[in-house]
Amino acid sequence: MSYFDNIRTFVRVYELGSMSAAGRDLRISPAVTSSRISQLEERLGVRLFQRTTRSLSPTEQGKSFYRGATEILEAVESAEAQIVNITENLKGSLYVAAPLGVGRRLIAPQVPGFLKNYPEVSVRLRLSDRKVDLTTEGLDLAFFLGQPEDSNLRIRKIADVERVLCASPDYIARRGMPESGSALVAEGHECLSLRFPGATEFQWRLTTPDGPKRFRVSGRYESDDGDVLTDWALAGHGVAMKPVFEIAEHLRTGALVPVAEKSPPEPIQMACLFTHRRRQDPKTRLFMEFMIDRIAATI
Repeated sequence: MSYFDNIRTFVRVYELGSMSAAGRDLRISPAVTSSRISQLEERLGVRLFQRTTRSLSPTEQGKSFYRGATEILEAVESAEAQIVNITENLKGSLYVAAPLGVGRRLIAPQVPGFLKNYPEVSVRLRLSDRKVDLTTEGLDLAFFLGQPEDSNLRIRKIADVERVLCASPDYIARRGMPESGSALVAEGHECLSLRFPGATEFQWRLTTPDGPKRFRVSGRYESDDGDVLTDWALAGHGVAMKPVFEIAEHLRTGALVPVAEKSPPEPIQMACLFTHRRRQDPKTRLFMEFMIDRIAATI
């Protein structure tokens, strides 16, 4: 069993949070998946995951090793992509999806630079805050915020995105400053929610002194467009949970201010989904690498 295969297996277990899901993704048995992780732990002399009958979570050593492991895999994939870049005449359309805020602020501004490098390629950018299905919707690549569902697709993590609970000074003047997630619930604050068909998260997961906790907030305002929530918050209609990069300017000017700072939101993963390499169009890899380099330098 090659060390490289063990590293690849470790990365998929880490990203999917499950031995069985990683095994399905890599098309290997649970026994082989477990064996590869055990071999890696024996080689490193540390435990990479804490295992119970119901859950699997990375140790501090596992979290540290993940960063280096992904760099190894990315370096190999980048080297392969460079060969493709030299030997292939790239042309045709790329179909890319992204959440509205990510697409408008991070992806769309970089598309002209990519197209300048590859004049025979065109980009079809679809922006939506709902979950998308690469296979049924004919997409080559999908950027997203959050955790992916178990699938046969690959995931490439870009960054952990800081989030903030925020409201306008006008709202705070009328309703008061909530100090925590408990206050949001107990004081009946108007919470602005992102909802769309297929949405599964209806509570806000916040950090507390006792660890992460879900709060069943309530409110009369819901939309499937994150920028609409920002507009409502700016207009004084309630409290929104937003990625910091989306509202950085409003925070700087004071149009929006942080609230419930005793229990801030957990960071959210930004990543992209794509098909397995043997089925992947070379220009998909090049577009992904191009965007990831620029997004990571921005947020």
